[in-house]
Amino acid sequence: MKNAATFTRLVESIQTAHRELAARAGKAINISLTLRNWLIGCYIAEYELNGKDRAEYGEKLFAQLAKALKGLDVARSEERELRRYRQFYQAYPQIRETLSPELAAWLPPLVESGDVSRIAGTMASQPAANASTIVSRLSFSHIVELIALDDATKRSFYELECIRGNWSVRELKRQIGSLYYERSGLSLDKKKLAELAQHGAEPQALLPIRDPYIFEFLGLKPAEVMSESHLEAQLTEKLQAFLLELGHGFCFEARQKRILIGDEHFFVDLVFYHRILKCHVLVELKLEKFSHENLGQLNTYVNWYRRHMMTEGDNPPVGILLCTDKSHALVEYALAGMDNQLFVSKYLLELPQKEEMQLFIDEQLREVGE
Repeated sequence: MKNAATFTRLVESIQTAHRELAARAGKAINISLTLRNWLIGCYIAEYELNGKDRAEYGEKLFAQLAKALKGLDVARSEERELRRYRQFYQAYPQIRETLSPELAAWLPPLVESGDVSRIAGTMASQPAANASTIVSRLSFSHIVELIALDDATKRSFYELECIRGNWSVRELKRQIGSLYYERSGLSLDKKKLAELAQHGAEPQALLPIRDPYIFEFLGLKPAEVMSESHLEAQLTEKLQAFLLELGHGFCFEARQKRILIGDEHFFVDLVFYHRILKCHVLVELKLEKFSHENLGQLNTYVNWYRRHMMTEGDNPPVGILLCTDKSHALVEYALAGMDNQLFVSKYLLELPQKEEMQLFIDEQLREVGE
């Protein structure tokens, strides 16, 4: 047969179909989430202007709204996020143009008629890219970084560069942090600077399912998507069971516990409450050699728990860091804020011995790694 497919052609066809449809799926999820958040912001902004009973809520509007939505299991409806959605709407009222007729029918009358100027407020500006491109090419996590920029010109600059370079969210944050906009303004050769900025920039993933906004929008749990690898997922499961079986008083509380520090979300691998020590125990597993960065990260989590999660009668939290390069294990304890040496000694007595933890992780790496 003249046109019979070869095995190589078969593999290529499947790969192409997978890549293209995965890209479409990722784009569809992202667009739906972005439009959902824009609509929420639109509803809030319109209510603040025209709501019949808006005077009853006043300054408490966002707190009361967050409470009501939480009771209905609406994802990402905390007060901070609701303010962010309103800010998104105010910065990009033009996104109205991208709504399908079905979604446009959900708009408040004033917005549906096209009179968005009063509701949009002062943040609105003409974006560098059209509304359709913004919605289809930028994730909402990108948009969060952009709307944090007060200067409309600066926002448009990063918006365009991000789309042009297909930057990941991390790359966008890095470029903002490096003052790329300011450096570009001072540069005598802007074209050359732009080439340097785009060279080696981290692109965004094909299907950004690990984006916290995306997986919560889809109703997924952090543990289902946040593990760095299959090996780490297996080790974390075994580690969880191991600590519970030690009988040292560990009570399991959470896996991939999400915490908010500033405007960034972080995930603690395992969280336990120790009923004897009366404290939280945070466990981080890193499939790499020990580094001060890893210890610093865990110490940050411990300090966050100390400030936000300790209740009356609790002792300061403790962190256990397990690092390995797959040939040896290293255990480090983060004992933040515990000046009383008696308490430190008590913690080290009740918690698993470092040698015990090291032996466990070495054995599991040999078993799971094979």
